[in-house]
Amino acid sequence: MNHLHRDLAPISDAGWEAIDQEAKTRLTTHLAARKLVDFAGPHGWSHSATHLGRIISISAPSVGVTAAQRRVLPLVELRAEFKVSRAEVDDAERGATDLDLAGLNEAARQVALAENVTVFHGHPAAAMQGITERTSHEPIVLGKDTPRYPNAVARAVDVLRQAGIDGPYGLAIGPEIYTEIVETTEHGGYLLLDHLRQILGGPLVWAPGVEGGIVLSLRGGDFLLDCGQDLSIGYVDHDADLVRLYIEESFTFRVLEPDAAVALRVGT
Repeated sequence: MNHLHRDLAPISDAGWEAIDQEAKTRLTTHLAARKLVDFAGPHGWSHSATHLGRIISISAPSVGVTAAQRRVLPLVELRAEFKVSRAEVDDAERGATDLDLAGLNEAARQVALAENVTVFHGHPAAAMQGITERTSHEPIVLGKDTPRYPNAVARAVDVLRQAGIDGPYGLAIGPEIYTEIVETTEHGGYLLLDHLRQILGGPLVWAPGVEGGIVLSLRGGDFLLDCGQDLSIGYVDHDADLVRLYIEESFTFRVLEPDAAVALRVGT
């Protein structure tokens, strides 16, 4: 038995399989950051900190020596709880495939949103700075004229190239702006989405939690999501009708190259 305590839950193997599969499906949609940044791990639940390869000087314990302390970035644990009906998980054992797992779906959305926000905009309480906080470039204004978005994206790509940052490039974009892009056709019937992909040489990613957008290099080595425990489902308790579960992960995030991203700000 491990810390997830799944063996204590009144859920059959078929029920766990259905829950895990539903979680995977929902998380794949919402986990935008993982489509664009490097991922290391998972290193396991006992992994507590990311080694930064740096030291800070501290006072020595006695005369005649110097002392330094290794710097690390502690992992943050994210958890979202949810409930499932015991009747629903029993139906999974009977072969039902249309299970009502609305609570799981919402919990998956919440924890994915928290990961996205941490990567793109930071988590001050965990001492983690996001991409928009660490970028060395001034933000570029998207404006409100959707057909002119390619101009802003092309300017961002040019800024990265001028800084010596190679592509291909990706674009993380907030859901409302993403919808506008998908629905827009340029003169001549050319889809705006395809135009932006052509400029980037890489994907345009629907990214819940992103304010505006972020153009970033996909060459690798610039942004690191370091995972302890990858997203997993654990057991809390149950009664006659409901089982209380949670979805959990642990990670750190670091921007290794501040020159490798440009923020796109919504404005006039």
